[in-house]
Amino acid sequence: MAAEGWFWRWGWGWRYPGKPGLPGPGPGPTTPLFLLLFLGRVAADITDGNSEHLKREHSLIKPYQGVGSSSMPLWDFQGSTILTSQYVRLTPDERSKEGSIWNHQPCFLKDWEMHVHFRVHGAGKKNLHGDGIALWYTRDRLVPGPVFGSKDNFHGLAIFLDTYPNDESTERVFPYISVMVNNGSLSYDHSKDGRWTELAGCTADFRNRDHDTFLAVRYSRGRLTVMTDLEDKNEWKNCIDITGVRLPTGYYFGASAGTGDLSDNHDIISLKLFQLMVEHTPDEENIDWTKIEPSVSLLKSPKGGEVKAGWELEFLQNLKPGLFP
Repeated sequence: MAAEGWFWRWGWGWRYPGKPGLPGPGPGPTTPLFLLLFLGRVAADITDGNSEHLKREHSLIKPYQGVGSSSMPLWDFQGSTILTSQYVRLTPDERSKEGSIWNHQPCFLKDWEMHVHFRVHGAGKKNLHGDGIALWYTRDRLVPGPVFGSKDNFHGLAIFLDTYPNDESTERVFPYISVMVNNGSLSYDHSKDGRWTELAGCTADFRNRDHDTFLAVRYSRGRLTVMTDLEDKNEWKNCIDITGVRLPTGYYFGASAGTGDLSDNHDIISLKLFQLMVEHTPDEENIDWTKIEPSVSLLKSPKGGEVKAGWELEFLQNLKPGLFP
């Protein structure tokens, strides 16, 4: 297995071109979040590249169809989004732009992995650019709004690739990638860069790179993993690895971006969705996965403090930022 395409050492793995899967053994699905935080770099299970299948109905791959038109097969776009032969530009490097692209088809896979080839670039100097890209797996699609060009109080999963620190008191280093799960009750707070609703995150230097930049998102059996390949080394680096995440089937994949007083070009080159062939118990198979409410059973303090275990997102709507010391 490892000799066919993966090498594992201390949370790193070589990314085998054309094969899905994230490297390394990683903690099991019952590993507490505080242990994941303690371990630092942790990666998801090895895959052999043969047990996964590219789902073209949920993928955006060159050569694009519909170049020069206002629509394309399998995908809808809106706002400032333009389709070229080389990329889908969600926003140009201009102020006050919003754009998005959304898959036509709802996804009914229980276990999946999305590979994103993207580029964020522009003329702005350090901290004089913004705002970033959001990747979505949500109930609603094509609804513009204030969260990187898409709606707030969403149902589902969001991965934010944020390039601008709105909170001047933050100790984070930007660009910054974070994850949020929402059942519609939570609002993303731009003034705090989503700090109070973030499940986990990492610093990731993806802006104005002179080589390809990639991100992978894996969801399988309640475990959510985000990896990056930003150094032109053809290897994945762990960013986020958390358990206890519950997501329904039947939601839509999408990507959006927004600019304000500051701007950047936000480009998507490809979105590739792979089905993970995972065995489920008879009880799991009998669940109506379309009825699952997005939730998470583990939450850490945004300031890196104690782990808050067993909290469902339904409870978070009653919390105030001041409760986090």
